[in-house]
Amino acid sequence: MKRTALILLDHAVILLFAGVLLTFGFLAPGFLSWASLGNLLIQSSPTAVLAAGMTFVLMVAGVDLSVGAVMALAAAVAGKMMLGGFSMPLALAAMLFMGPACGLVNGLLVTRLHIAAFIATLGTLWLGRGGALWITETRAMNLPDSFLHLGSSRLLGIPLPGIICAAVLAAGNVLLEQTPFGRQLRATGHSAVAAAKAGINVRRLVTAAYVICGFCAALAGILVLGQLGAVSPKFGLNKEFAAIAAAVLGGTSLFGGRGAVFPGSLLGAALIQAVENGLVAINANPYLYPVVTSAVIFVAVLLDTLRQRLRAAATRRIFPETEAKAFSASAAA
Repeated sequence: MKRTALILLDHAVILLFAGVLLTFGFLAPGFLSWASLGNLLIQSSPTAVLAAGMTFVLMVAGVDLSVGAVMALAAAVAGKMMLGGFSMPLALAAMLFMGPACGLVNGLLVTRLHIAAFIATLGTLWLGRGGALWITETRAMNLPDSFLHLGSSRLLGIPLPGIICAAVLAAGNVLLEQTPFGRQLRATGHSAVAAAKAGINVRRLVTAAYVICGFCAALAGILVLGQLGAVSPKFGLNKEFAAIAAAVLGGTSLFGGRGAVFPGSLLGAALIQAVENGLVAINANPYLYPVVTSAVIFVAVLLDTLRQRLRAAATRRIFPETEAKAFSASAAA
């Protein structure tokens, strides 16, 4: 019975996604059209890229609350450069530099100064958001049409944002599933002390996870700029919560040591975007949007908690003698 429940929880995002599509498809004719579903995937690509980066941080039992602010800061720098006469490739390069640089700061705060990840990234969230507002002077910056062309470009008939998202998810999946780096991330998430004793450089590994997350935040900022063509004071606002929810809905644990970039991050991001698009399609009250978003986050945390409890119970059943010996040793100590 518990095994069946665990299987259902592991595939909950698929069931929820199907339920959301069917519900809004019934309420809003045309919601399930191929054009609508294609737009849904394109619109969810920035969140999917963010969730992919967040997965690396969550794998080491950390969290990054600054990804939305990193998006805003990188976009503000790029916008200022473009309006100042710099070329678009140079502005994009600056964004891709800003992201990992901010991730490195987060990683050093956590690993070198031993500040709790929640506090460290909450501080850099306000620092990045304040920097973006200072650069933009709290005014929207309309960028040249070349950014919109970037978002609407196609390669072999496939939208460029979709290709970038697929490339990030594929690279992240290979990195996590088929390299020693990914195995070391899982080991660190399960127990940083045990990983250090096994010879893993935990500090370097955790810092690398935050750098990857920062890079994904900058790349997500580029994808959003390609869709909007402007940098507003609210650029990237609350995106960190959508990224965490998408990653957790996709099967990544908030407790560390377990997760996958594909298909988890993509499905989680698509589910969140489907809810947003569905609310627009049925002309729902805009004041309901934050309520629904908070409900999605609550469901994500609840699912992860239930998964964790069932796995812990299964582990106790499989290794009862080992657990008893460990408890006796800790009690004696």
